[in-house]
Amino acid sequence: MNRKISSTVNLILLLTISIFAQDADKLLKEVDENLMPDSYEAYRTLINEEPDGSKKEFTFYTVKKGKDKIAMLYLAPASEKGRSTLRLGENMWLYIPSVNKPIRITSLQSVTGGVFNNADIMQLEYSYEYNAEFDEGTETEFILDLKAKNKTVAYDRLKMWVTKNDKILRKVEAYSASGMLIKTLEFKNDKDFGGGIVRPAAIETYSPLYKGFRSVMIYMSIRKRQLPDEVFTQNYMSRLDDLRR
Repeated sequence: MNRKISSTVNLILLLTISIFAQDADKLLKEVDENLMPDSYEAYRTLINEEPDGSKKEFTFYTVKKGKDKIAMLYLAPASEKGRSTLRLGENMWLYIPSVNKPIRITSLQSVTGGVFNNADIMQLEYSYEYNAEFDEGTETEFILDLKAKNKTVAYDRLKMWVTKNDKILRKVEAYSASGMLIKTLEFKNDKDFGGGIVRPAAIETYSPLYKGFRSVMIYMSIRKRQLPDEVFTQNYMSRLDDLRR
């Protein structure tokens, strides 16, 4: 009898854990939907700040389609203008006009320098890369623990703070497989971009590994746009500017 009771209790616990995991994954998908439409174009500015107070600024035109396709064209500074990057899942390329062919890059590199790496700048949907579980939240925020689905993801684990009332992302802590905090990203300045898109307009990141350095990503505009698959190919990297005309 005791064995039967024990087996029943264990089954209930397993079912409860499974339901909570499903609910956490559902919330993560809502966070993705609030951050970015399924297919869109956006203009962004990235500012890298160094300990001596110096700054370097970049401007990008970005397009995304589905969960795993994103391309980005450099508009400024003049020294970088015409460069482009492409991400298909975990595969990434950089196109430099003077080289005239795509070069493979990795998620942990940074084509702009600063605290943001390539995976941060060309962020895919979180639910595409991570499984979620609930952690102990606060009165106003859910806290999610995210575990990478495979070893090719830039960060092994993320801890994510999400508002309970409108499911808006507020903060992400990124950790290595050993549990070391790599960086923190804070999502600020909620803005109505039109077309039903309301999201943080600024993402600020800093890291204990780069003391005194700070990087900020500012969304100047974002709007839904349907894009052909051809846009997200290596052959199209040199022609991304055509989309702006």
